[in-house]
Amino acid sequence: MARPYQPSLLRSLHALTALGVSAAWISGALVWLTADRRGLPLQWSWLQDSGGDWIDIHGTAGVVLLPIAVMFGAYALSLGRTRLRRAANALPLVALALAIGSGKLMNEHWLREGVLDHPVYAVHLLAWVLLTLSVIAHLCGAIALGGQPLLRSMFRLELRHNDLPGHWLEQVKRHVRN
Repeated sequence: MARPYQPSLLRSLHALTALGVSAAWISGALVWLTADRRGLPLQWSWLQDSGGDWIDIHGTAGVVLLPIAVMFGAYALSLGRTRLRRAANALPLVALALAIGSGKLMNEHWLREGVLDHPVYAVHLLAWVLLTLSVIAHLCGAIALGGQPLLRSMFRLELRHNDLPGHWLEQVKRHVRN
């Protein structure tokens, strides 16, 4: 059986999106731990309200993630649209759009001022949970579909002769013409 091969544009955009989502997720968790702290046991009261720096870092992660997510979404809706028939592939994109959209609607001063009950913030927290769960479902779906060979194919650095970065624009143009 042939080893699975993932197009280099997919691998690149997927990796950048995964790194951006990871940075946003970690910084968002630190914002929640330091600025929100609802639901934490009393033993965690030693966490200081130093959420300001993490809020800025989280916002920066979101700003950097936005153009990457737009490019990945454009890829998914065009060249990768057949893969979106699987819910495990579509749901993370929907959750990411919800997280970025609600994040763009937030005011950075809300958390600094202790405004924790704003509806947009609630949607943003919900998007964070949905993104986490959908990424887990995405990984489980990839394992169920192709197992370790499929997962390894996303990390391979090999490139086929017609799949170099210089060919990406032609691949997109060819798809748009069809």
